[in-house]
Amino acid sequence: MDALVFNVTTAALMVLMFRGGLALLGEGTLRGRRIPCAAVVLTGLALAGVVLQVCWSGAMDALDANPARSGWWRVLTSVFMQNGGLFGGAWNIATLAVIAALADWFWGTPITLGLFLAGIPLPEHIDTLFGVGGHHSTDPRNFAGSSGATYFLGATLAAALLLRILRTGLDKAQRTEVLLAAGVPVLGLAMWFTQANGHGLVSVYGFVLGGLACLLARPAALRPRPARQDTTHPA
Repeated sequence: MDALVFNVTTAALMVLMFRGGLALLGEGTLRGRRIPCAAVVLTGLALAGVVLQVCWSGAMDALDANPARSGWWRVLTSVFMQNGGLFGGAWNIATLAVIAALADWFWGTPITLGLFLAGIPLPEHIDTLFGVGGHHSTDPRNFAGSSGATYFLGATLAAALLLRILRTGLDKAQRTEVLLAAGVPVLGLAMWFTQANGHGLVSVYGFVLGGLACLLARPAALRPRPARQDTTHPA
């Protein structure tokens, strides 16, 4: 039962980030957008990692992030290994593709790749800084898997959405968007304190960094939207 609740809440957090990303971009604006290069690169690396695991039985031992093994490269290569079985691996790759695409369309390719890469080592260092490592590690990968960096990246979109709403002012139509955006860190903290679910605290870290990145790198995204023109009557 505990495993089922863990999986359901983890999936619910991803749904919040996905819906928040759609709200940030505008659900009706996705068709016709450019190819999200960051999503193509990251998903391609994840798929290549799976192929490598299938073709080489020693791939996990050589590339995972087990602290008992040496190797400076492990912190990076372990992200593109999957150890959650068929369903877990498929979930990780699918969510990586979707979140990276939404992030690419908002942040642009360089910032998206930078935020994803930041989501690999940063949570562990913050854990160490605040002394919350050990048994309650925020690394949800269990030495391998892309979910930690994906949840970190997805949370940056929620932060950007909330900042934009606060900047432009809240109206009735945006109440759902506020719940989507604010729900990410709230649910994340709840998951952390009740389940020791690392996906939750990683998402909080991503939310904070996403807010800072939006203020510094995408201030134009916080400007009020132009008023919609009435197109019901032709000129």
